[in-house]
Amino acid sequence: MRLVVISGRSGSGKSSALHVLEDLGFYCIDNLPIGLLDDLVRETHEEERLKKVAVSVDARNLVHTFDQIQSILHSLPTEEYQLEVVYLDAGDDVLLQRFSATRRKHPLTSDSLSLPEAIEKERELLEPIANIADLTLDTTSMSVHELRSLIKKRVAEKQGDDIAILFKSFGFKYGIPKDADYVFDVRNLPNPYWDPALRQYTGQDSEIQQFLSSKEEVRRMKDDIARFVSNWLPAFIDANRSYMTIAIGCTGGQHRSVYIAEQLTGQFRDQFANVQVRHRELGLID
Repeated sequence: MRLVVISGRSGSGKSSALHVLEDLGFYCIDNLPIGLLDDLVRETHEEERLKKVAVSVDARNLVHTFDQIQSILHSLPTEEYQLEVVYLDAGDDVLLQRFSATRRKHPLTSDSLSLPEAIEKERELLEPIANIADLTLDTTSMSVHELRSLIKKRVAEKQGDDIAILFKSFGFKYGIPKDADYVFDVRNLPNPYWDPALRQYTGQDSEIQQFLSSKEEVRRMKDDIARFVSNWLPAFIDANRSYMTIAIGCTGGQHRSVYIAEQLTGQFRDQFANVQVRHRELGLID
């Protein structure tokens, strides 16, 4: 039995993630108290139609400490299930904006707790889950379409014990991705932006690819990053790591980081079954 726990702050996309998994054949349960996970596993593991189960856990039913949650998860019959914890989050300003736009009521707001206070309180309550997540997704700059695509490719299509790898390009001037496991800075490479004839293109276009592939320092940087990742991925796999997000950053996230991320994705797809690339500043997932 495969058990996926979806958690995260309200407004970060938990419902969308759960709906994707449901559409792809998972038996889904919304808002399950985490203390009932043990009973769920024991009751469902023998039913053939319940080989893939996804449950969402939110702050309203989370009254456990980190140690208690660890104890609950460790008490599950490991020979009967494969557990993955996926945690979604977004920036406070974005969560405020989303609630204001939809006019939804935050589950923790009350006469004595304002919306900003509820958002911060929820972060504190969910910290034990966030600390043990196998995969963390920062949805701050994601559309619903992007989130659905990531959940489909990184979670639903993940096979067995294979590690799911995501190469993410980004621009440092917009902030470092919160969900990155490793961050590589490629701002020292030649910048096509300073050539007016190239500025309009991105690292996915042949004009930029030809420019960067002709530079020896670009090839060395790409090879060094690939070598580092290749050397250390086996250790993460041996430690039962299911997901890895590797962020590649340049100044604006348009040229150099996009090119390097594309090159690394192509290289690692020859070695691993589940490898994706996301270009944060372009809003693209492949």
